[in-house]
Amino acid sequence: MKKSKLLLVSWIMTGVYVVYLVTYFASILNNTTGAEQVGAGLAGVIVFPHALLTFLGLIFNFFGWSMNKRGFALTGAILYSVAMLLFPIYFFFILVQTILSFIAYAKMKPMIPSAQSA
Repeated sequence: MKKSKLLLVSWIMTGVYVVYLVTYFASILNNTTGAEQVGAGLAGVIVFPHALLTFLGLIFNFFGWSMNKRGFALTGAILYSVAMLLFPIYFFFILVQTILSFIAYAKMKPMIPSAQSA
């Protein structure tokens, strides 16, 4: 079976974005003190649901690509969409991945169960 190149590009882009999120917020928390650190912690808490759903979308996208399953691709795309809704300021970081995942889902062929005779 042929694997979806769109899902491959999508999960690689999301992986880079998740690494960026983790390193950015970790460096902010490590390089600040006092009130700045409290503000950075609050920002991290606000962004956390977005980051969590983006990471879960990455996992489902990867499984959709590796196992060639439409359901996983659709679940990843939906998780990306919800992540955009949870933190709309960062929507442009996962907009392309969301679109690619939905297109990949639409292009993947459904698994048709074999007809069993009685």
